[in-house]
Amino acid sequence: YIKWVDFKVTSEAMSDALKIDIESRDSDIQISWIDLLAYLGAKYGGDFSSYSKKHMTEFAEKIKSGKTADELASDIKYYSYYKEAYGAVLSGMTGEFYKNGDKKYGLTAFSPISAGYYYNDYDDFGASRSYGYKRDHLGHDMLGSVGTPIIAVESGYVEAVGWNQYGGWRIGIRSFDGKRYYYYAHLRKNHPYNDMYEGKIVTAGSVIGYLGMTGYSPKENTNNINVPHLHFGIQLIFDQSQKDGYNQIWIDVYEITKFLNQNRMPVFRDSGSGEYFAASPIEIYTIPD
Repeated sequence: YIKWVDFKVTSEAMSDALKIDIESRDSDIQISWIDLLAYLGAKYGGDFSSYSKKHMTEFAEKIKSGKTADELASDIKYYSYYKEAYGAVLSGMTGEFYKNGDKKYGLTAFSPISAGYYYNDYDDFGASRSYGYKRDHLGHDMLGSVGTPIIAVESGYVEAVGWNQYGGWRIGIRSFDGKRYYYYAHLRKNHPYNDMYEGKIVTAGSVIGYLGMTGYSPKENTNNINVPHLHFGIQLIFDQSQKDGYNQIWIDVYEITKFLNQNRMPVFRDSGSGEYFAASPIEIYTIPD
């Protein structure tokens, strides 16, 4: 199984590939955005700094001619690796869903920051951290205001909830296919969650908690983070042995958050409970038994 993924696909490339995928949905041949990105990943050696939309559209046109992406890329070294790796990252972000009673196809993943709330960020993956012990930063910090509603990026099961001295109040959500573990940390003191508990099924776009500055303390419910922010991370799991321990795979999600910024969920405050909820919820069409 795959033991390492260095995800360097740009938000521009993801957006271009997804557009081709959606536009080809009702044609004779649907072109998978993951196949397109895997082809370019193999062509570029995983480095999208030289990305050209022309390369993507040329490959898409070849697929339209009748051959599959796998056939066309069969002689390209590492194509199968990039297809599996990028599929593990992105496969849960598109699909069929219902919105306002209409069945649609497209992006089913959301920005972790709700619509209408400002945040600031930069690519800080791999930066040094020293609390507890010296280590690399294996996530992405999105700086915002305390109380900002935090959104579930993808549907899945709540696998972890509660206090961690590094992440403070945090939530871990595993995707239905088991390949992605979404980690949301440093949530608000005193009221970090919106009805979260282990085993709960969470729908993409729903409000799961609130931005804060808890953590860096073994004492529960302590604000020891200097600047309010959401620590957001994605762990890939190709084998269950990778979930914990020294062989974990965490990817740089900066470009993913830029890509998901196009799909931010508006929220409203319930006057009775004071909780925030999705204003335009969607119903994912395919949910496992």
